[in-house]
Amino acid sequence: MTFTIRPAVTEDRDRIVLFNQALARETEGRELERAILQKGVEKLLRSPELGRYFVAQVGEEIVGQIAVTTEWSDWRNGPVWWIQSVYVSRQRRGEGVYRALHAFVRGLAVDQRAVGLRLYVERDNEVAQQTYVSLGMMKSDYQMYEEIWG
Repeated sequence: MTFTIRPAVTEDRDRIVLFNQALARETEGRELERAILQKGVEKLLRSPELGRYFVAQVGEEIVGQIAVTTEWSDWRNGPVWWIQSVYVSRQRRGEGVYRALHAFVRGLAVDQRAVGLRLYVERDNEVAQQTYVSLGMMKSDYQMYEEIWG
């Protein structure tokens, strides 16, 4: 199947919010507060310096999404692109939607001289982990720690 991949625009906000809510439910069993999520999605859509969303479409239907934020690597003297908020609609899983999104983002990263891609994945999400490995990504030597407020 062929997918159209494009930068997300503000008119995509509601679909991205729905996808992010579904993502939180499926991966963490969490219900995200819609008002906060909506503001967060709007902020990213309007502030490319913070990051960008890209969407996959079949016809007019958005069937998947990916977000990218950057981190400066002083060790490598370049930006590392972090892949976030990955979601593919249940009906389209297994059809290559994520593979198409990943290839699109990877191509942009290479063209824009990023020094690499990173992402984090739920420890028990073996399907996603296998997908990332199949796309040439490797498990990092680092563990992630966090302190989140709110």
